[in-house]
Amino acid sequence: MSQVHVENLLHDLAPSLKLEIMAGQQGIRNRITHPRIQKHGLALAGFLEFIHPQRVQVLGKTEVSYLRTLSAAQKRERLGKFCELPIACFVVTSSLTVPEELLEFAEQFKIPVLRTPVESSECIAALGNYLERKLAPQTSIHGVLMDIYGVGVLLLGKSGSGKSESALHLVSKGHRLVADDIVEVRKIRGELIGQGGDLLKHNMEIRGLGIINVKDLFGVAAIQDSKTIDLVIQLESEADPQDEERLGLDEEKYEILEVSLPYLRTPVRPGRNIPTIIEVAARTHLLKLMGYHSAQEVDKKLMAQLLEPRNDPRPED
Repeated sequence: MSQVHVENLLHDLAPSLKLEIMAGQQGIRNRITHPRIQKHGLALAGFLEFIHPQRVQVLGKTEVSYLRTLSAAQKRERLGKFCELPIACFVVTSSLTVPEELLEFAEQFKIPVLRTPVESSECIAALGNYLERKLAPQTSIHGVLMDIYGVGVLLLGKSGSGKSESALHLVSKGHRLVADDIVEVRKIRGELIGQGGDLLKHNMEIRGLGIINVKDLFGVAAIQDSKTIDLVIQLESEADPQDEERLGLDEEKYEILEVSLPYLRTPVRPGRNIPTIIEVAARTHLLKLMGYHSAQEVDKKLMAQLLEPRNDPRPED
């Protein structure tokens, strides 16, 4: 299971949310295992049934104002029961004054209390986006990811099949490189988002040239940090001509992190312009999204012609 520690939250979001730790320093390694953020108005009223473990709990103006209406005994009773739960951390928004009782229980139960000057809605959005990225299911794939006409094209193939050379040709034609060699893929809201690793970011390995920096050679317009994967193309150097798809009626799928993507197998042979084929595959994918399928249109016309009644003249007696 993916997880984030509170100290990661404090470090990574400190610049944007200006987080500071008010209490519970000993719980800085507490785990956060779910991206959803909770606001717990009912919990402060004593209803704790739907407080989920290892989530970030946000206290805004409504919650802090409600605590001020409670007597000292009520406040201690409800905050005490609340803090007995396996809570990852509290985040107090709008630079509100943190109740002393919460600071006391946070130290006792080792629950970090963080504070930010940002308002609750903005804070929850930032926390949710950050945790959704960090906690998303992920995998690494050996391949090249390109942005071609807005289509995220993942190129797969054995070493030496021409993935990087094809990508370089496409970059020279104005398309964008996202990742070469290792593509890190995350599943976010049912979509697959690919990006390159920090070490090889914006770089490509070209046989005979070595490592080149695409950003330095072609400019910032030639690179992109991340892209949704829409289409997978397998470059096959040893494909059997008998197994090759000729018409395009049989559509294959390629599964990554339980998401099925359109999948094309492209034979690599001397004389074939693979970059142009990849470019046309991206254009064809866009047409299919618009409801136009070339192979199916030809198939419909052919079937209509075959079913059309023939008016052959009868032979004379």
